Amino acid sequence: MANFFFYGTLCHLPLLEKVLGYRPALFVAELPDYEVYWALDESYPVIVPHLGRLAKGLLVKDLSKIDIAKLDFYEGGFGYDTHKVNIIKSEELLYAQVYFPLNPAALGAVWSLSDWQMQWSDIVVEAAGEFMALLGLVAPKYLLHRYPMMLARAASRLRARTQNVDFLPSLRRNARIEDVTVENVEQPYAKFFAIEEYRLRFSTFAGPQSASIERAVFISADAVTILPYDPKSDLVMLIEQLRTGPLARGEEQVWLLETIAGRIDAGEAPHGAAYREAQEEAGLKLQALLPIAKSYPSPGANSEYLYSFLGITDLTVQQDDVFGLASEDENIKTHIMPFAAMMDLLKAGEINTTPLVMSALWLNKERTELMANARLT
Repeated sequence: MANFFFYGTLCHLPLLEKVLGYRPALFVAELPDYEVYWALDESYPVIVPHLGRLAKGLLVKDLSKIDIAKLDFYEGGFGYDTHKVNIIKSEELLYAQVYFPLNPAALGAVWSLSDWQMQWSDIVVEAAGEFMALLGLVAPKYLLHRYPMMLARAASRLRARTQNVDFLPSLRRNARIEDVTVENVEQPYAKFFAIEEYRLRFSTFAGPQSASIERAVFISADAVTILPYDPKSDLVMLIEQLRTGPLARGEEQVWLLETIAGRIDAGEAPHGAAYREAQEEAGLKLQALLPIAKSYPSPGANSEYLYSFLGITDLTVQQDDVFGLASEDENIKTHIMPFAAMMDLLKAGEINTTPLVMSALWLNKERTELMANARLT
């Protein structure tokens, strides 16, 4: 049995409960001669020695070996290890284990749990479920590089739970929670993407629930697509890059024409991701975003959900160039052309990526009004 002192995100009780599997008794405590800071430009805290200061947090007493194994797995995944220190609980001096970073990050401002809770707590708690499901299956040291995608998938799940609150289905089934019974979920693969295998039953159109069926789902985070358009000059921008999907299918022509696209990072809104991706993939500063559609490109076996936009920008000051993040091994060529040239490529079949097909057809419908409005400005 051992005492533990928490000073950062594990002071958020829903997260601690997700890690341990229950909510333990907690006591307010302080660690003398330490201070807690934000890791610079990150979403987690760092604790460092600071003479005369008090790091405030929570004490949990008499944790079992199973509890400690769960905590070590979770914190070990982020490069933290424990040291025994003296803490103060109601003027009583106690020994407790504290997780310290093995390789401390650069320091930002003084840590604020309430600020972290406002932006990150729901996403981190959701991601912790996927993280802790790997206990005993994956060594903690291999999970750090997977964690950003766990956060992105968690943010996608949270958006999914609230995306249809503004309407009820008028044609399709208005699903209730009892319409789908999930009997079992396994995750045989998870790195940048994940695969989940489901065993489930569902309400049939005839009335009774189906027999138990098995389905596999390719799990990816929500993403944005952006078709840049200049309504004053009637120019569009397409991007071209190597795609491994056609390569795996056996196609010879594996460089495709597309919209700008990218994952919505955890803690990021779809429109924020759109502005960021336009800069990263094409060097564009967008003036405005017009929503085109929200859609599942392949719902039979893929969780991906797309927020598609038309990005209004000035393309007369741009030149075709090569962009992309070296850290993500991106090699992206831009193509600026008249709208009519894009439509010729679409008719010829050279444009064959669904977000670009959909965005081009949407722009074809809205283009006259967009150009007229641009002439008035």
